[in-house]
Amino acid sequence: MTVKFPLIENTINPYRDTVIGKSNEPITVAGLLDRSKQVLSSSYDGPSPDWTLENIYDRLEANAPRIAIIGGSPDHPAHIMDYHTIAITALRIWENGGVPFQFSTPVMCDGTAQDNQGMSYSLQSRNAVAQMIVNQIEAHSYHGAFVIQGCDKQPLGVVSALAQVDRVRRHRGEAPFFATFAPAHVMSGGSYPDELIEELHSVADRADFLGASDIAEDIRDTLSYVLVCSTNTSFQGVFERARSRGIITDIEHKDFEKRLAVSTCGKDGGVCAFNGTGNSSRHVVSGLGLVHPALELLTQSPSKEQLHQAVESMALLINNPKFSVTNLLATNIKNAIRIHSASGGSTNLMMHVVAGMLYGGFNFTLWDYERIRQEYPIPDLFDYSLTQGRDIFTLANQCCSGTSKGMETLFYELINNGVPMDVDAPTVTGTTWEERLAGKQNLSANHVQKDQVILSSPRRSFSGVDVLTGNFFESAVVKISGMPTPQLNSFDKKVNFTLYFDNEETANQSLLDSNFLENIKLNKTFSHKHLLAVLKHNDRENYSKLCKLPYSELFDQMADNGALKLTVVISGQGPAAFGMPEMYTPMQHINANRKLRKLVTVISDGRYSGVTLGAAVGHVTPEALHGGGILYLQTGDLLYIDLRGKQIQFISLDSLLEERLDFNGFSELKQARQELGTDRIKAIKNRMRRVAASNQLSGHTDAAHGVVPYAVFEAADIDYQHVAEFISCAAPEAYEKQNG
Repeated sequence: MTVKFPLIENTINPYRDTVIGKSNEPITVAGLLDRSKQVLSSSYDGPSPDWTLENIYDRLEANAPRIAIIGGSPDHPAHIMDYHTIAITALRIWENGGVPFQFSTPVMCDGTAQDNQGMSYSLQSRNAVAQMIVNQIEAHSYHGAFVIQGCDKQPLGVVSALAQVDRVRRHRGEAPFFATFAPAHVMSGGSYPDELIEELHSVADRADFLGASDIAEDIRDTLSYVLVCSTNTSFQGVFERARSRGIITDIEHKDFEKRLAVSTCGKDGGVCAFNGTGNSSRHVVSGLGLVHPALELLTQSPSKEQLHQAVESMALLINNPKFSVTNLLATNIKNAIRIHSASGGSTNLMMHVVAGMLYGGFNFTLWDYERIRQEYPIPDLFDYSLTQGRDIFTLANQCCSGTSKGMETLFYELINNGVPMDVDAPTVTGTTWEERLAGKQNLSANHVQKDQVILSSPRRSFSGVDVLTGNFFESAVVKISGMPTPQLNSFDKKVNFTLYFDNEETANQSLLDSNFLENIKLNKTFSHKHLLAVLKHNDRENYSKLCKLPYSELFDQMADNGALKLTVVISGQGPAAFGMPEMYTPMQHINANRKLRKLVTVISDGRYSGVTLGAAVGHVTPEALHGGGILYLQTGDLLYIDLRGKQIQFISLDSLLEERLDFNGFSELKQARQELGTDRIKAIKNRMRRVAASNQLSGHTDAAHGVVPYAVFEAADIDYQHVAEFISCAAPEAYEKQNG
């Protein structure tokens, strides 16, 4: 049974007042509906087609809801099945009395762009998607949107766009803009071919025989991961090291690479099964109340019945400011941040959530995000694993079987753990969270008997992404949920030697060198007395036993027992300098090397992927190009990393020799290295020319302020905590006239 949409209650209707739209657009609607019927073919069971040009004209004239179905480009795996979703949705919108339109935007795949120049365009693509969508919606005067939510930067790019449209529409006294999101299904991990598994185990045995036990162990470790695109990068790092040491040939390397690659993705695509930016965006957009529960976590493209549920609910959103995009965004912001934290989500979302709020007109920064996150401790309720059968595809299977309700379950368990969720906030079901959760079966995480991803009892009392400060930068972030407690303990409150790199390429070359640590030792990059000082601080218990060793043996012992801590600083990667690419690849090279993963932290003004694990600190502000402290660090400098204390401090070499930690003196050091900084900025500006000038992120805010155009930031003047006032104050006379 269809649910009829009400007409838009607003005096503004360009399709009534300007004939050109009614001349141009009816054929696009008819074409969409004709194609949709063809796509469904024999499975189409709707009424006889009545989408004549005359009927379409009449609906446009009467101000029937004009709803844009927004898809993505099919060169991204998440959007392969868009055509199926579009067909069902378009026909249902028409049956319900609306006027369906459809357009798609390019969607950049971060996996494809990873470790090449395309990654410099990834973050910028979020703002480009927002711009394109605002252009299209405003130009064609759509009232609402049905969004096929993809991966990477697209989801929050679309949220930003729709929030911006709603904000400007409200300012002009037009009807509130409404939307519902339909996330792409989750793609299962690939299957390792049996023969390939045997061959890789044989390579591991060969490595053992040749005395390369580290390579052998890393191959076996990597084989334990679900085969997703990110796993291939881990293998690549191990293969590169194995090839350089003569364990495998070039031909074997390329053969293994090919067989893994073609076994990774299913033909129907979807969002990858790891808890990266794609699935983190799914969780956040759900937490914002923008996703109908029938569509939230699926293992294949949505069925007609599931799509119809979401389309029918749109009838409750139309003309109601309570369910406008900006109101959903502002009233659910705390819910979304707490869900993101509890689910151990992507570091990227720290910027994207801030950006979405700014595009909606709300005065919001990283520090507002952090303030919300710190209002109440957020426990770790997400036992996700790529090695133990608890990936996001597993969670989607549980939702499809009815044993879990996905983010509704996480919402419910957060409440049960004392986290103050905003249950009165509205959602796209046309109800509040409290109404959505009332009387539902299987909300408890304990209904899942095997491979629980969402938990009722926390693994740890903390989770999410922490904001750090220090004496050489203003803000940075670290995905604390990406560090198991033993690893966190091993890095916390330790003194690190700095290894400085001007860019990611040089860092990757160094990290892939099988002699990475050996070269540091042979070159005596750090003095003997400084090694001893670091040993005394990081491993005081063993100091008396090791302090008499000669340099080479001392270095090896400190590397073996983890007392030697190294911070790889990758500078010049910030938004203005190089588009703020992800530092995913260097972290994968570290994580795929059992020797390095217990020693190395990475600090960068670049970003991190959602799948990044380990001691990964990013989003450093100010960035190097803008004279941030990261520009002035050098190899051999000492950093004190206090993760639980949420700080990283530059310390002087002399103070450590005196067995104290002096956090003063960076200002003087910066002054002394001004010439070095000037030379480095010249090199950064020269490297910037590798990025097309049209797509550079100049004229944008920094990472702590969402990396949005300055015009968007300057226009964001609404207090999100008083959004109810915004609903009633935006062009009040027009709203009173239209809505009584």
